[in-house]
Amino acid sequence: MRKDVRILLVGEPKVGKTSLIMSLVSEEFPDVVPYRAEEITIPADVTPERVPTHIVDYSDAEQTDEQLFQEISKANVICIVYAVNNKKSIEKVTSHWIPLITENTDKDSRVPLILVGNNRTWLEHSSMETILPIIEPCSAKNLKNISELFYYAQKAVLHPTGFLFLHTLFIQRGRHETTWTVLRRFGYDDDLELNQDYLFPPLKVPPDCTTELNHNAYLFLQSVFDKHDKDRDCALSPDELSDLFDVFPYMPWGPDVNNTVCTNEQGWITYQGYLSQWTLTTYLDVQRCLEYLGYLGYSIIAEQESQAAGITVTRDKKIDLQKKQTQRSVFRCNVFGDVGSGKSGFLQAFLGHNLVRQKTIREEHRSYYAISTTYVYGQEKYLLLHEVFPDFDYLSDADLACDIVCLVYDVSNPYSFEYCAKVFKQYFMDSKTPCMMIATKSDLPEVKQMYGSSPLEFCRRHKMPPPQSFTCNTAAAPSKDIYTKLTTMAMHPHVSQADLKNSTFWLRASVGATVFAVLGFAMYRVLLKPR
Repeated sequence: MRKDVRILLVGEPKVGKTSLIMSLVSEEFPDVVPYRAEEITIPADVTPERVPTHIVDYSDAEQTDEQLFQEISKANVICIVYAVNNKKSIEKVTSHWIPLITENTDKDSRVPLILVGNNRTWLEHSSMETILPIIEPCSAKNLKNISELFYYAQKAVLHPTGFLFLHTLFIQRGRHETTWTVLRRFGYDDDLELNQDYLFPPLKVPPDCTTELNHNAYLFLQSVFDKHDKDRDCALSPDELSDLFDVFPYMPWGPDVNNTVCTNEQGWITYQGYLSQWTLTTYLDVQRCLEYLGYLGYSIIAEQESQAAGITVTRDKKIDLQKKQTQRSVFRCNVFGDVGSGKSGFLQAFLGHNLVRQKTIREEHRSYYAISTTYVYGQEKYLLLHEVFPDFDYLSDADLACDIVCLVYDVSNPYSFEYCAKVFKQYFMDSKTPCMMIATKSDLPEVKQMYGSSPLEFCRRHKMPPPQSFTCNTAAAPSKDIYTKLTTMAMHPHVSQADLKNSTFWLRASVGATVFAVLGFAMYRVLLKPR
């Protein structure tokens, strides 16, 4: 517990700050009120908590802004006093005093603020509907609630559960509406459950449009990550992740998430992986994302109307094709291939997992998604890979809806390519979705594919890029060049096949990705230092 408590009273001139202090000391309303009361110290033996309490007054007539800033920085609790019969003083609470205090206190200090409505005798003639009914009104003139005011201020500092204690007092005093107003402001219903209107605000997503997080939402999620990354290692340990989701009624991320996004050597979700998982949720299930943001208090903390303010709905993909450009940041690649063709390995390689590490993944923790960032011409984009179950006879609309198709076959299996050829001819030959053939397990001896034409001839005939060799059986992390190519094709579906075959086209994309990856890592290290 603190050794003493310092209470600062601020507010507009003539709202009764000084009168409150003098009435507490003399237990009567003063006939003559000075501009400012001298600092008063209440001895420990006369306070319920047995802690000395210093009460400090402020007057702009006698003090400078610099002196005010110093007092704010020294205060343990700040009472913002306003006159209930003075609308201007009420408006100044949010337009001036709260922002001023926020600017002059440490980001993590969390100095308690108590709003004090003075001049109780004028209450019936005032415009109280302009403020929330969460204030305990008091009056220096008739000594109404004066001692309680400073007792509340002292409690807010001395007890970590000061907020709960204050509301316990409100309830004991019959002020139930005060507590319910606060609870409803934060989205709770009469059963103390977050109501559906709060968790699921309206958000219209037209057909052929996708959903992404906007810049403000990413900044908010970054602040949440920073708050819970206690050891500042840019990764969330199981305990840190559990603390982050402690405000949720259930654990939203299962063990499969660790095989969906990037992790560190310990298998913990990294900062990049954390943002990637949020990006994936927003893209695949935006309603679930709205719910999650609601539990984290996005609309309250970020001062937005609802969680929907953090979502960007992209324009129709057909418009992107017409204009031959896109502003989207997330691109979906559906991965097709027969059993044993290497689809899962292809997804895990995107996360930097080679074959040795992939063999440690338990079957029940397996993921059919993988998402991470790539750089195309200096632009950071998210590539979302989805492994499609090999059922040729039935492919759902979701299996076919994507920005690019990846057809995977095993070069060491003579019957592997046939499945890819059939899927392409049945579902994608006449579509405008770009396709790429991936020849996996290229570290093994290549055998002739038992199909009417070779994979290279097939690609030439259907104006596709030649098959891309790939293996995840490497000592280090597998190469990510192929994923840059996939993202580039997804971003530019209008690019002719002649351009796709041009080595210069891919060279520009690869060099751009390398340069910006290095620059991005360097900037990240710089930004990490103050954290």
